[in-house]
Amino acid sequence: MKVKVDELVCEANAVCMGLAPEVFDVDDDDQLHILLPEPPLELQDRVRHAVRSCPKAALSIEE
Repeated sequence: MKVKVDELVCEANAVCMGLAPEVFDVDDDDQLHILLPEPPLELQDRVRHAVRSCPKAALSIEE
């Protein structure tokens, strides 16, 4: 699994960070950073949930 963000669509709502803070971080400048672009197996269900929960559909997963 590889997680990607469309930076032109992302509004840094931080929903993903709330669901998987080990993988997603929003900095002080409201920029989303993917800390683990290829998350370990034990985080993948939470990452999928975070991607589905993005209010702007700015996140995607490559399997």
